Formats: sequence, C-alpha cells, structure tokens
Amino acid sequence: MNKVEIIARRILGWKLNRWDRWFDYEKGEFIAVSDFQPEQNLDHALRIVARMKELGFTYTTDGRTTACFGDVCETGETLAEAITNAAFSIADNRSVPDEWL
Repeated sequence: MNKVEIIARRILGWKLNRWDRWFDYEKGEFIAVSDFQPEQNLDHALRIVARMKELGFTYTTDGRTTACFGDVCETGETLAEAITNAAFSIADNRSVPDEWL
C-alpha cells in the first residue's frame, strides 16, 4: 500500500469499493482514487486534518512546510505534503501486514 492508501484506510476509514474508487461509509459517498491527492491538494489534506481532530489529535503548523499532530511533526515542500507526511507517520504501523487490511 502507498502512503495515500494507508491514510484513506487507517485514518479516514474508507474502504476500497473497486480498484478505482473508495467508499466513505460515514458520508455515504464514493471517491475516485484519482480524485484524492492530499499531497498535492490542500483541501484534500485538510480533510485529513479534520478527521485527525475528530480522533483527538491537536493540529499545529507553521503555515508553510511543517505540520504536527500532537507531538508527531513532519515537513514537506508544501503544507499539503507536510500534513500528509505527518498523518502517514501516525497511520503507518509496520507490524500489521498489508494483506490483513
């Protein structure tokens, strides 16, 4: 799984409905895999921020290239990339084999 897939499954709780789209059970909507690009799109990254806040994480940023969820901070070339990197750092649990997800 790549970074975006891990975030979609483990943080947003989406399920892969078909090879090319996710299903968000909370909102009852389909999201095309190609339409969710949080590393490039700040609005998509902010969707991750909203979910992390719902999960109890505090979000802080320098507004440009650093994002933190609690004490986990990451950087990126853009804020969207930094948010995605920080979320991935929290979501990535290498003790769970990909085939179990």
